[in-house]
Amino acid sequence: MNEVLLTANALGQMLGLSRRQIFRLNSCGKIPAPIRIGGAVRWSAQEIANWLEAGAPDRKLWEMTRGKGTEQVQ
Repeated sequence: MNEVLLTANALGQMLGLSRRQIFRLNSCGKIPAPIRIGGAVRWSAQEIANWLEAGAPDRKLWEMTRGKGTEQVQ
């Protein structure tokens, strides 16, 4: 299965925001965490669709509802 990944520009177009606003929202934890591939930052199109369907909660709440962020770092 090939996952569609969005650039900041593509995500911005999808949300009606600028690239800069996307990075600001990311640094504030207001959008789902991106996937980092080398130096590239991308977002899963499917996760963004699910996030929007859930009402676009902030990252902390989103990760809690998705079962992420509960792992203990040792």
